[in-house]
Order: sequence, then structure tokens, then C-alpha cells
Amino acid sequence: MEAANRSQSSIGMEPVEPRQTLADLIVTRLRAAILAGNLVPGIQYSAGGLAEQFGVSRTPVREALLALERVGMVRIEKNRGVRIIPTALQEVVECFQLRLLLEAPAAAHAAELVDQPGFQVLQERFEAMQHAADRNDSEATLRADRDFHTAILALAGNSKLVSVLEDLRNLVLIRGIATAPNARSLQELVDDHQDILEAIGANDATAAGEAMRRHILNTATLLIHRETRENSTDAADLEAKLRSFRY
Repeated sequence: MEAANRSQSSIGMEPVEPRQTLADLIVTRLRAAILAGNLVPGIQYSAGGLAEQFGVSRTPVREALLALERVGMVRIEKNRGVRIIPTALQEVVECFQLRLLLEAPAAAHAAELVDQPGFQVLQERFEAMQHAADRNDSEATLRADRDFHTAILALAGNSKLVSVLEDLRNLVLIRGIATAPNARSLQELVDDHQDILEAIGANDATAAGEAMRRHILNTATLLIHRETRENSTDAADLEAKLRSFRY
């Protein structure tokens, strides 16, 4: 199989999907509100106030907040409320270390397991990323980037890994940093995925794992240098720590 060429601000409620609990839905909406900046790190919120915004009781909101606390996105303060936890750059690097350990081998495994229908889905995700970049739509490009990575994890056949890596990506995004379009162009972001697509399409596990590793290292390195413009020593130390992790 050959890879083809590159060719709310509001926190509103949505209908509950089958097999999705109300708490699960609120987790999704809270994450979206945090990443959109509608819930701000450092500010104290109450479960009651959030429940009122969602139009639900406090119980599912509390369950959702406990789930987000377990992955490090919020801190619940007894009898006081909840705060969104800002992510330090050191933690961002640690998130990328974990992505190197988990996502590069997953890409290699996906290359071993992929079939024609599965590759077609992956190719469609890549093309959606390209089309968004062509429109100069940074938000849509980043969403398509996320969907491309999720499709690879689905090919690897581990649903738990999907949720773990989603949490890692969210912890990075809480800091409000992304490489595109600030540290590289949208087209450069798309191009950074080309080798991954081609390696998986060729069923080349070794090449797929290395391509994913290069992509993650490139993204992390760009973020490190963007966030440490005024301190080259910190940048060198963080980059060395990042590259010390191999799968």
C-alpha cells in the first residue's frame, strides 16, 4: 500500500451520546472551556457556579472535576472551590517525554496493523489538515493535527492510550502554547506529518516509529525555544532532558 501525495467561547451543554455519562460529557466541556481560556488558571471556581453554567446538579460536576484533578488539570481545594492548574514548562517537557515513550512505538505498531480502510481514514485526516492549512485556519489545522494522531492510535488498537495521550496534549495546551503559526507555518506543521503518513502506508514499522519520534522532538524543541527566548541555558538543559528519553 502506497501513501498518497500531500494532496465557544461558551460552555453550553450538548446532547448526551449513547454510553456517555453526564459526568463524562461535563469533563469534555470543562476541558474545552479550559483550553479556550474561558476558565482561567489561578482563578477560583465553585462546583455550584459551574453546575449553574451547565444547567445540571452539582454531583456530575464534582465527578468531572475529580476526573480532571486525577490528570493534573485542576486542583480541588476543600471548602473553597477549584482552581485550574497552570502548566510549567518543565511539565510540558515531561509530557513530551511520555509522548516519545508511548506514541512513537504506537505509530510503529499502527504500521504493522494498518489495512486499506484504516489507511484511508488516516489519509483523510491528513488531507483535512492540509485543506485547513491552505485556508490559513490555524484552529482547524490544529484540530486536524489532533485527529491525525488519534487515528494513528486507533490503528494501534489501544483505546486507553488514546485517552492518556489526549490528557498529555491537553496539559501542554493549558499553557497556551502551540508551534503553529507562531514558531512555524501551518504548512510546515502539515509537512512534519508527511513521513509518518508515508511510513504507515508502506507498512514500515521502523520508519513510522522514527518519523513520529522526529515529529514529537521537533514540536517540543520549537516550543522550548519559543518559551525560553531570553535564557539559552534553560533551553539547552530542557532540550537535553527531552532527548534523554528513547523508546
